[in-house]
Amino acid sequence: MKRTTPAETNGRDARVERLRASRTQDSEAKTARALDAVRSLLRAGRRITTAQVARDASVSTWFVYNQPQVRDAVQSGIATQREQGLQRPPAPGRHQVSPAGLQTELALARDEIRDLRKERDRLRERVRLSLGAEIEEVDRNRLVERVQQLERDNASLSAELTSTRDQLAAMEGRLLETEDDLTAARAGLRRAMRSVSPR
Repeated sequence: MKRTTPAETNGRDARVERLRASRTQDSEAKTARALDAVRSLLRAGRRITTAQVARDASVSTWFVYNQPQVRDAVQSGIATQREQGLQRPPAPGRHQVSPAGLQTELALARDEIRDLRKERDRLRERVRLSLGAEIEEVDRNRLVERVQQLERDNASLSAELTSTRDQLAAMEGRLLETEDDLTAARAGLRRAMRSVSPR
């Protein structure tokens, strides 16, 4: 087995450190862009959504969800707009919206709707799986309880059956004894009647 020399180890460590620093720098840049996007949406009076922030900052929605600072800023911005409404800046003057601008807004709206539907489907699937697991667990527990109850009932019925059989055997024994006593009594009565009958 080839041994790693100190120089190779130092070179690898340096590359790993450069890669880590590059990732950190990239994450910081993405975070700054996302925070700027939230502030810009607030100033412009545009609705803040995860998808819109991700588009404006050129980052993924996953990054927005999983970067605590950005996620908190988005949630704070949404809460502010929910409380105060969309605060659109006053227009400098009456202007005509161009068809190209309308097309851009429409495309953005469609993208946002598509992203929201995907997110809704992901959340719905997650909820379905979670509820399914809970229901299966509940059903399994109920099934185990039912089986245990049936086993207890079966044991109780078996004991009752054994007791009933013993009682029946005892009653049959007493019945036989009673029949024997009755037969003996009849025989004794016949003998007595013969002994007292006139000859």
